[in-house]
Parts: sequence; C-alpha cells; structure tokens
Amino acid sequence: MDLGLSDKVAFVAAASQGLGRAVADELAAEGASLVICSRDQKKLDHVAQEIESKTGSRVAAIAANLSVAKDIEHAIAHGIERFGKIDILVTNNGGPPTGKFDSLSPESWDEAYRGLLTSVLEMTRLVLPGMKERHWGRILNVTSIAAKQPVENLMLSNSLRAAVTGFAKTLADEVAGFGITVNNILPGYTLTERVEELAKLISEKEGVSVTGVKKRWETQIPMRRLGRPEEFGAVAAFLVSERASYITGGSIAVDGGWIKSLV
Repeated sequence: MDLGLSDKVAFVAAASQGLGRAVADELAAEGASLVICSRDQKKLDHVAQEIESKTGSRVAAIAANLSVAKDIEHAIAHGIERFGKIDILVTNNGGPPTGKFDSLSPESWDEAYRGLLTSVLEMTRLVLPGMKERHWGRILNVTSIAAKQPVENLMLSNSLRAAVTGFAKTLADEVAGFGITVNNILPGYTLTERVEELAKLISEKEGVSVTGVKKRWETQIPMRRLGRPEEFGAVAAFLVSERASYITGGSIAVDGGWIKSLV
C-alpha cells in the first residue's frame, strides 16, 4: 500500500528512542523526509545516520528540550529552513514520574504540564499556519492508554493525557476544512525504555522481579504479550498518510485489547 508520503516532511518529537524512533523509522521507510529531535544531539545524529543509511530518506536532527518553548521554536524553524515546510507533526515526549496525588509536588505538576501539554500546544501553533496555507496537514499526538482508562499510580499522565485528548478533538473540528487531520494514538504496554523503567520501579517498590511485573501486565492484555515498537510505528504511519484523510478527532489505541471501554 502506497501511503503517499514520499513528498512529505514529518517532524517527529522525542525520536532518538522508543516510540518516537519507531514512528520515525516507519515514516522514513515510506519515503518521508524527517526532522527529529530529542535532548541528546550525539544520540540524535547517530539515529539520523542510521535512518538515512537504511532508507535513503533525508533526516535533519536537532537537539531540543520539549519543555522549553524556545527550544521548540528553534527545532521547528530548523526543520522549515532545511526542507521548506512541515506537513506532518508527531508530538511525543517522555512520560512523567509515577506517583499518587499526595506524593506529587506543585513543581512535579508544572514540569509534567510543560512536557505533556504545553509542548503539544507550542508545536501545533508553529506548524499549523503552513498546513492551513497548503490545505494539507497531519497532526498526531502520541498519548497513552491512560487517556481512556486511567492507570494506577500514574496521576500525572492520567490527568494531562486527557487534556491533550480534549484539545485534539476540539482542534480537529476547527481545522478539518483545511484538509488537516488531528488524531491521538494511544500506546499500550510496549517494549520500550519507558516500560522497562516502569517495570523496574514497580519491581523495586513491591519486591518482585521485573519479569514478574511484565508477566502481570501480559495477563491483563487479551493478546497476552507486550507490543512491539514497530507495530505502533505502522499504525502511526497510516494515520498521518494520504490514505487516512477521512480520519480525524479520533483516539486510536495500539494496546493489544487492554482498554476495556467500548469507545
């Protein structure tokens, strides 16, 4: 299936590893040019070289802290200067700390707010005018299954992912007439560095093995296994493609059936 991405430019946030890297890999394989960012320039440069070598797609790598508005502005400007446009925006960032409400300080909430919500707003604000001008655009927010079904001990993620969902649905209605789609993609338990970190934290807290924590998650998933990053990347690539031009305002889970709700 030709996804119609060979002439598109995609900005993929937090793409040096994990789900962001999986999305970047898939979009490059489909022929899109990439702008990728994360905090570690050296690691980004290595990822960019790997993707270019494997796919032949052009990749611009720029270090950015997505909690800092000036960094976001610099990264977006770098991408537009390099390629002349950004057709696709994939917002993504590392998950906030775990913890229940009583354990979270005002500073923790502020940092999570800037990382999970403000970063999405700023990235969107910067790419949207060009998308409107060209009457084509794709905005895809990487959120979490927590946006539909709260996960125990993830107070920050549960709260702020839901805020992104509300923003995306409202924006989708506002920009649909410009040929722009806005969707959320909800990863479940996937074999990434973030999930390994969560498993380790739970292991230390409860005195069980990391393997035992993962097996517990697997029993909650109808497919009885954790997801693979490339499975997530494939769904993301479809949602930002020409083929998905009539899908907007949605929150699509890639979770092996973990979410129990009907919608």
